Amino acid sequence: MFWLTLLGNACIPIPSEVTLVYAGYLVSQGTLVLWQVVLVGTVASLVGSWLAWAAGWYGVDSVLVRSDRSRRHVAHAHEWFDRYGAPTVFLSRMVPVVRTFISLPAGIARMPLLQFSIYTAAGSFIWCLLLTVLGDQAGSNWAEWHRRIGYLNYVVVLVAAALLVAWLLRRRRRTQV
Repeated sequence: MFWLTLLGNACIPIPSEVTLVYAGYLVSQGTLVLWQVVLVGTVASLVGSWLAWAAGWYGVDSVLVRSDRSRRHVAHAHEWFDRYGAPTVFLSRMVPVVRTFISLPAGIARMPLLQFSIYTAAGSFIWCLLLTVLGDQAGSNWAEWHRRIGYLNYVVVLVAAALLVAWLLRRRRRTQV
């Protein structure tokens, strides 16, 4: 659970929703302890987010600022993070997909590590608690939940495939021009 959650917060698309809800299910079965799952999930989220934040701080910025347009976008990101950064990091920790990638712009915008860590830990704690409790509550009715939402797996795969095809077609058109 630690490694999956860490990687998911280091911009590798491993959904914490699946990991933590399943951990909550294991809590309902008596295999894991709720507070321990939430603590491990929060720490893993924080460590993974530090990796993405560091990539933004040390690496991504230099790659992005190769053109004037890119420099303007990065400057705009800095201004935006100066104004709204901390609340955005906190709230983004509770939004699927966004939570995975918010660390990069925070690093690019040079958000201080301590401030980033506090808001990341607070938002991640709430997210981990909610998902673990959800899994715990669903535990006694796991088969019924799986039957009701199992079709979502197919929807996610279809949407991902459609997005990939659209991206490939768009990229192909650009190279032909």
